[in-house]
Amino acid sequence: MKDSGNLHLKIQELCDCFSTTDPLKEMSTLRGDQNSLDAALKWFALAALHGVNSNAKKISIKQTSDGSVSVVAEYRDTELPSPGNDIAANVFEVVRDITHIEDAKGKSKFALGLRDSSLELNISVNDKADYKEVTIKFP
Repeated sequence: MKDSGNLHLKIQELCDCFSTTDPLKEMSTLRGDQNSLDAALKWFALAALHGVNSNAKKISIKQTSDGSVSVVAEYRDTELPSPGNDIAANVFEVVRDITHIEDAKGKSKFALGLRDSSLELNISVNDKADYKEVTIKFP
């Protein structure tokens, strides 16, 4: 895995790059991406942008032990496009690297710069025997 500082910077750059696009449309095209690490970073950036643009309370990605992945945004409990198994596995790894959460369960703040402003997201990780979940809570 790359240096977590570089991953954070890459997410910032992706947020800037995709800030004028439709994040949900971009998320729905990720399944075919060949580089799952880059796609995981892109998914995280797009999820953050979607949450900010849609005034979401939180967005959660969950992967069960059988490999199925679901993504839910809490503002209307709407199912969002899933990144697929390989990319989802990398999303969990990227989040752990950039937040430095090493325990099975933990929380961390994540400063996200968007154009000329910034916000602080609350990231939580929950790794259980039958599923893994990352939740992004928005201010």
